[in-house]
Amino acid sequence: MSAVQTTTETKTGGSPPSGLSEFWFYFSRNKGAVIGLAFFLVILFVAVFAPFVAPHSPSIQNRELLLLPPVFSEGGSWGHILGTDAVGRDILSRLIYGARFSLFIGLVVVTLSVVSGVLIGLVAGYFRGRVDTAIMRVMDIILAFPSLLLALVLVAVLGPGLLNAMIAISLVNQPHFVRLTRAAVMTEKTKDYVIGSKVAGAGTLRLMFLTILPNCLAPLIVQATLAFSAAILDAAALGFLGMGAQPPTPEWGTMLAEAREFIQRAWWVVTFPGLAILITVLAINLMGDGLRDALDPKLKRS
Repeated sequence: MSAVQTTTETKTGGSPPSGLSEFWFYFSRNKGAVIGLAFFLVILFVAVFAPFVAPHSPSIQNRELLLLPPVFSEGGSWGHILGTDAVGRDILSRLIYGARFSLFIGLVVVTLSVVSGVLIGLVAGYFRGRVDTAIMRVMDIILAFPSLLLALVLVAVLGPGLLNAMIAISLVNQPHFVRLTRAAVMTEKTKDYVIGSKVAGAGTLRLMFLTILPNCLAPLIVQATLAFSAAILDAAALGFLGMGAQPPTPEWGTMLAEAREFIQRAWWVVTFPGLAILITVLAINLMGDGLRDALDPKLKRS
């Protein structure tokens, strides 16, 4: 019996965990990851059921309650718990609907980045040679530019808007998945089970997608989690600069942009969208740390 199995049995008082139970065993050892998962599930619930959770419509304006302070400040009202913005819209409702946009942006960006990045990295790592060299030089050029600056340039070329912002951010994140997939494929390609499958007559596509790729997924899942939070940050930054989601869309970065001129006299208009971005990104990053602990065999030995 290996040292890993002995340690696991000692801690659990029985046989080592397997499958999902093993994953949860290592994931739950990271308390920060569990807390991040709890916060993320709350944000996800709020985003999915926004029409039922939000007390008001995010677009309805009340001209009689402009810049109303939060309920815990002097002059606040329970009808608008987090106050209102410069045109009388309920901030809590806009934050709740903004969670929908932020999670949607993260999902679309990660999906585009993972699918395209994995395909390109798989080709580069499997075929090597000139194909590999050409692909990696292009990726190196993309990585040479600051990610936010490159995304800003792409959006400027494509035109402001949420869709173009997501396309730009996915292109910026793509090289990370290409490099990670390529490195994993190069490592797996030389192992005995791949050589055995090739000798048994497996074709190129079968070797690439059914034999090698499933064994490269663990680091890709962790990277996808971190890319999810980075996409939310980049989308908020583009929205703040006026190149992402356009008003009156209740996107957190756009909300910050609209509130810039009221920082001095209405702190809540800026603070709450900023806190929403901070908490969401932090929760996803903590989950990424837990996924790394649960999926990385080297960390399981510690």
